[in-house]
Amino acid sequence: MGGRDHPVEIISPNNVLANAMLRTVDMVRPRLQAINPERVAFCVGTQINGAPHLGTSLVQTAAFLLAKATKRTFNVDAVVRFGALDNAPYDVRLDPETHHAYQQTYFHALGQDAVTNLIDKYYRGLFDSLADATGVDYEVETYTTQQNDPGFRHEFLATLGHLESIRWPLAPSHGQVHLRLPCPQCGWAEKRAERTQLRRAGSGGADFTAVCTDHGDYEVAVTSDSGGYLDLATLYRNLVKERMAARDHVTLSVMVKGGDWAYGCQLVDEAFALLPGLPPPPRIFTPMVLTDTGAKLSKSLIREGKVPPPPGARPWMLDVTSWDGDTDSYVDALVWLVSRMLADPKHFYRSYTTQELDRIMTARPAATTGVRAREMNLYRRYFDLVAAGRKTIEVRVCYPNLRNLAAGDHIRFICGRDDCLTGVKRVTRYASFEEMLDGEGPDNVNPDSPRDQQLANIRRIYGPEKEALGVLAIEIELLVSAA
Repeated sequence: MGGRDHPVEIISPNNVLANAMLRTVDMVRPRLQAINPERVAFCVGTQINGAPHLGTSLVQTAAFLLAKATKRTFNVDAVVRFGALDNAPYDVRLDPETHHAYQQTYFHALGQDAVTNLIDKYYRGLFDSLADATGVDYEVETYTTQQNDPGFRHEFLATLGHLESIRWPLAPSHGQVHLRLPCPQCGWAEKRAERTQLRRAGSGGADFTAVCTDHGDYEVAVTSDSGGYLDLATLYRNLVKERMAARDHVTLSVMVKGGDWAYGCQLVDEAFALLPGLPPPPRIFTPMVLTDTGAKLSKSLIREGKVPPPPGARPWMLDVTSWDGDTDSYVDALVWLVSRMLADPKHFYRSYTTQELDRIMTARPAATTGVRAREMNLYRRYFDLVAAGRKTIEVRVCYPNLRNLAAGDHIRFICGRDDCLTGVKRVTRYASFEEMLDGEGPDNVNPDSPRDQQLANIRRIYGPEKEALGVLAIEIELLVSAA
């Protein structure tokens, strides 16, 4: 092992979870069976506070690959929902009199446009590339937008009637929940909310008082559709977000988190149990990236000089912008690595040192840097036509992950264990399926079916809201037939 002439082998001990499953993605099956949702959203949250490291990229890549596996395994639509946590602390300072810590979020310090620029700089290109590589769409929602949603605020207000009980699992050392309501004038808030007081809570809303070092005492009224900014501490934020998600029976939300979150979720579940009516959403914990000491890889500790870089920690593991190549090559490497982990539950539900990841990545076969193809699933009747070279127009709607599809790209069509590689010759957009069939000719879309039947079949797959996105006619040519 360890060289490019040898196969990459991951050796993992068995564990209780892996012993219960054949496939890593089977973690979502119990809830799928219970509620039969229309789609599954794999939710991953990341603090918007600078360049990510490998651990962050690993969680995000796992979300896309799990969504892809869910689509193929359970025949249900799947999407990745990226929660951009722009309430991360941008600056912290001490009150000179009380020595209480105050913080200002990235949103309050920089503004929405600057936060959007950070998302675009560090994540948009990565997510576009992951969407291309996996055929999975994604959505981006900042925490600022989420906390302003009436559903989120309603869920938050509902928890206040149980605050006396849930404050202990949310803050087990002292019971002081960090419920921050930034000063309306400057955006600073007491970090640990020592002097934030709930004065009234009822069906119509809640009233709070707090103290600003610069502007003194202030009041904040919160209702479902108005009021101050809710900067909830991590555990409280997750409780509210997950309870809101649990009420949605159309979309099943699956929380994808780094392995270190397994400990914190015990406390979130304690709070869930003290509130009426809702089970927590399913969660999948991804492998942690560890140092040689067994501690989680911490970019902050290394940057501050408190610990040295561990063995095998390449610069790109600490800062993804140090990768020696473009975004697509980085994503291809991540997809290869995480796919190896997902191939067996024993390999996924565990952790890896930087030294072991370096060994695996060093032994990554050169062949994995070949043709980059988007994967698309097809029903058998359509797949056979493509594999025979008889279907030359593939029809899709304008999902976000297809925004950059162009002539010269490759598409690998999948049906069960079979696949075939095609090249894209042309992509044409139409306003409707009728217009597409008139423009392309029904024989090129499906030579074995009359026009009216094709239109009915397409509209059974794509409802009116999907057709309204726009219709893509993708002209393809067969390159490699079914395996």
